[in-house]
Amino acid sequence: MTIRVHEKLLLTGAAGGLGRALRERLKANCKVLRLSDRADVGAAGPGEEVVLGDLADPVAVDAMVKGVQAIVHLGGVSVEGPFGPILQANILGVYNLYEAARKHGVKRVVFASSNHVTGYYRQSETINADAPPRPDGLYGVSKAFGEDLSRFYFDRYGIETACVRIGSSFPEPKDRRMLATWLSFDDLHRLITACLTTPVLGHSIVFGMSDNAVTWWDNSKARHIGYAPQDSSDIFRDAVYARTPEPDLTDPAVQFQGGGFVKAGPFTG
Repeated sequence: MTIRVHEKLLLTGAAGGLGRALRERLKANCKVLRLSDRADVGAAGPGEEVVLGDLADPVAVDAMVKGVQAIVHLGGVSVEGPFGPILQANILGVYNLYEAARKHGVKRVVFASSNHVTGYYRQSETINADAPPRPDGLYGVSKAFGEDLSRFYFDRYGIETACVRIGSSFPEPKDRRMLATWLSFDDLHRLITACLTTPVLGHSIVFGMSDNAVTWWDNSKARHIGYAPQDSSDIFRDAVYARTPEPDLTDPAVQFQGGGFVKAGPFTG
């Protein structure tokens, strides 16, 4: 049973893939789920509010944050690409979000960070939350900035944040890399629920993965959150191996945890 500890919860990025996957699930966590995106999210259903706006617009962000008790922040650019859009959505946007949270007294944020903050560690390594960031691109850099900004807002203003370094959240793993990084939609919801309900969150980094036998990430530093994944990529292993070729160990996408992101770009504009 999911305990409702917040009256009104804000979900940014509600029109995105993970936002759509969480829309119905997160209604169990609150009385009212406020949905926000710059794209159309459709009409508000029972127990929902819709407040559209661009994260780069501080006035719009202030309106989407006003009156909520906690934020699940999925909004922004979610792939590697030119710096301009990343700057607006992921850097200016996350600053606007935390400023609005400070002004309106919001004390808990679940920030969708990314495994690409540490994408330049090798797939032969296992790292924990103490490992220094090694972003694999501009997108990863923007998420590292968000983690640092959230740390500042915790130290200065007491806003608790879980920086969830999401691996690969899809209905099932698409390739061999995802056997290590896969996070089911249900486990993503379990992880967010744990972040919203743990008595003391502080400023925490937690790797977003299911209970996969193969893993590069050690979540022992986040045990206080109480996340207990129940799904695993292991049931898909035979099918993934059958449809994918043997890995080329000279390929940087196979050598490094960030996969194809380490080869993306450079981008201009």
